[in-house]
Amino acid sequence: MQEDFDQIYQNCFDPVYRYVLSLSENPVVAEEITQETFFRAISKSSEFRGESSEVTWLCAGAKN
Repeated sequence: MQEDFDQIYQNCFDPVYRYVLSLSENPVVAEEITQETFFRAISKSSEFRGESSEVTWLCAGAKN
């Protein structure tokens, strides 16, 4: 599980951060929201059904 999450973090951090930055227009806020998104994703990973990409799922979580 940890290896999978590390890989997802490496692959998805930048696109999620850029998405949040486009919404917030504040790099500090975008960084905080992105970190919180990944933190929450760890505890909710069982809810990911694979119907979308990890990036899409994470961006939806970040927006909410």
